[in-house]
Amino acid sequence: MQAFTTLSGQAIPFGAANIDTDVIIPARYLKTITRAGLGKGAFAALRENPDNVFDQNAGAPILIAGHNFGCGSSREHAPWALADLGIRVVISPGFADIFAGNAFKNGLLLVTLPQAAVDRLLEVAREGQPITIDLENQVVTTPFQDRFEFPMDPFRKHCLVNGLDEIGLTMGMGDAIAAHEARLAAEQPWIAGAAG
Repeated sequence: MQAFTTLSGQAIPFGAANIDTDVIIPARYLKTITRAGLGKGAFAALRENPDNVFDQNAGAPILIAGHNFGCGSSREHAPWALADLGIRVVISPGFADIFAGNAFKNGLLLVTLPQAAVDRLLEVAREGQPITIDLENQVVTTPFQDRFEFPMDPFRKHCLVNGLDEIGLTMGMGDAIAAHEARLAAEQPWIAGAAG
């Protein structure tokens, strides 16, 4: 997983509330066996309109959404599609729990801010100005001196800042695992398969 510390860039000024995972990635795109290419199906119904904010802001790494983003089914394809679209951060007043868990496990940073702060960031994004997210200091800033602090679970912050997914966390415990296995083999060789 790619480490996340600070990111500055354009933001997609979406702002719609109650966007479910079927809007993020419609079911017809779920037949693939790989994550690659899911970005082409991200927000497919909305992108049928040629004036959509997603294609107007192609390549923007930040999405500003409304409350309850990611509600609906538990498909992990939703954060995969967002990542394939180039989005690394979603800012919203609130996220659906299952989506939030899937996003975290896939290295997508979710920033929860009050509606007034989200509204201000939507204005900044519509003006084409960059937004900066500093995860280490848990703050979102703009060129207009806006500064919004956001909460973050310490464990999730540690994982995102260090680029650790579940496999990375396990691999980081390699010495402790090896020591446990060696002790187990010495104390209970029949479990380790050493007994004949």
